[in-house]
Amino acid sequence: MRILHTADWHFGRALEGQSRMDEQIAFMDELVRIVEDQAIDLVLIAGDIYDSVNPPAAAEQLFYEGIARLANGGKRHVAIISGNHDHPDRLAASGPLAATQGITLIGLPIQEIQSIGIARTGELARLIALPYPSESRLKELLSEVAEEEVLRSKYSERVGALIRKQAASFEANTVNLIMSHLYVLGGHETESERPIQVGGAYTVDTTALTAGAQYVALGHLHRPQNVKAVSPIRYSGSPLAYSFSEAGQAKSVTVLDLAPGQVAEPKEIFLTSGRPLVSWKAKEGIGQVHQWLDEQRDSTAWIDLEITMTSAMSIEQIQSLRKAYEGFIHIRPIYPEMEVVRSAMPRAAFSMEEHFTRFYARQTGGAQPEPALVQLFLELLQERDVGDSTGTE
Repeated sequence: MRILHTADWHFGRALEGQSRMDEQIAFMDELVRIVEDQAIDLVLIAGDIYDSVNPPAAAEQLFYEGIARLANGGKRHVAIISGNHDHPDRLAASGPLAATQGITLIGLPIQEIQSIGIARTGELARLIALPYPSESRLKELLSEVAEEEVLRSKYSERVGALIRKQAASFEANTVNLIMSHLYVLGGHETESERPIQVGGAYTVDTTALTAGAQYVALGHLHRPQNVKAVSPIRYSGSPLAYSFSEAGQAKSVTVLDLAPGQVAEPKEIFLTSGRPLVSWKAKEGIGQVHQWLDEQRDSTAWIDLEITMTSAMSIEQIQSLRKAYEGFIHIRPIYPEMEVVRSAMPRAAFSMEEHFTRFYARQTGGAQPEPALVQLFLELLQERDVGDSTGTE
């Protein structure tokens, strides 16, 4: 059977107020083409369908129309679990209706393994479908001890116990699969995943997922990646880049052919539907930015702009740039004096708040910045530092 694995659609999510709906619609159209071109038998969607538990109506319409197209009247099976962003009951509410179309919707962790027959090949898939397993969704307190290591151990043990119980139904003549939405130790995060763990407690060791499955399809992390383990474990990643920490990432879905007892060899099919996220560093000032715009550099991208300025950047200059190109998400002026201070002085000598206050006073003839302005500067600085530390993440 041919299987496609995807996750983390985050329908309804915007980028700093900019709608991504057109890109999400284009992704769904592209995904339907891929499952048809690749003759996919089973689609696995590993959670975070939406970006919030109360998604906008347009996002819900896109989802339900999209999975109906994927299932194609029951000719193709689609299995979907909730992620930490999804409301489990709301996602599963239409489960009985969806089931008539060959679509399985699972909101809360359940004890029953899914058996999925593939008419084209005559094979049977056994799927352990484990939606995001928080303590509240598991409806149990895992530990009365609040220490992170204890919580992590108890959480991993509980998830492992759920997996092993259902894995008893795996057979040598079935295609054996696990799908879940969680954070596995060893996975690489980006900024756009809102945490599903308290500290590092809600994490799972790979041994909890090595229960005889031929392939483990995961959701939550937005960077496509394999996780080092005894059995093949993979995050398909998100179909769109949802933060600038994901700039430069190639987005994809995962496709694999599996027969009973066969070793999984997942392959990526790269997506073209999303607008890229790129970072510009205009060290020669605003003229350089206009030159790049004239050259139509990154003409379809969402852009995070850092622009070196020798004097305070005016509102008119910012408005001029935004009028010239609608894809600027951030426009951050960077002043050489600030860069020198950051690189030359130990951070412990003065706080960045003090550096900014001193710089502002020199630029304005002694005025003190408003607290809100200082806070904005610190937030922008933190955002930049995180981006630098994560590279292309």
